[in-house]
Amino acid sequence: MSDPRAARSREAILGAARELLFRHGSGAVTHQRVAEHAGVGRATVYRHWPRADQLLLDAMTGSDMPFFKDPAPPVRDWLTRELRILADDLAQPPVVAVSLTLMHDAHWDEGVARQRDASLGTVAERLGAAFALAYETGEILSELAGYDAVALLTGPIFYRAALQGGGVPDGFIARLVDGLPWASRDAERR
Repeated sequence: MSDPRAARSREAILGAARELLFRHGSGAVTHQRVAEHAGVGRATVYRHWPRADQLLLDAMTGSDMPFFKDPAPPVRDWLTRELRILADDLAQPPVVAVSLTLMHDAHWDEGVARQRDASLGTVAERLGAAFALAYETGEILSELAGYDAVALLTGPIFYRAALQGGGVPDGFIARLVDGLPWASRDAERR
């Protein structure tokens, strides 16, 4: 039987870690700062998470992914806005650092790999639903599989923001979106 006090302290710790992560970046997620923020002893944080990197990972992966929710027509405009939000989020050094750390750790840690795969699955499902909607409404000529859409659209943004270390201009996002088989663009060519 699990101890309700332990469950409450664990949730308080995760909440504090998430808040510190989003406000101050991954460097702020230390046992000491999380304990102070959660109102628990540092030993309690260590008991639940002996390693700070695991606490950071759990704080990141336990929160709901904010990207690509609730697609709405016109999907092209919605998609452009969502990609802008993603690019802006990846422009923050702590977000890039944590994302790269997770990608690296997924190669060595099966648990991290499962969490990565779950996150990718969520994005693929959401983008797949968006393109199904666009196809149903005649906005796009063919459906895109979710994982293909993730690779085609988010891959270049991640490369530009994380690996090149630069911002992602609106024109870059527009070129990505324009590269899809939109019905209106095809009709304009005729």
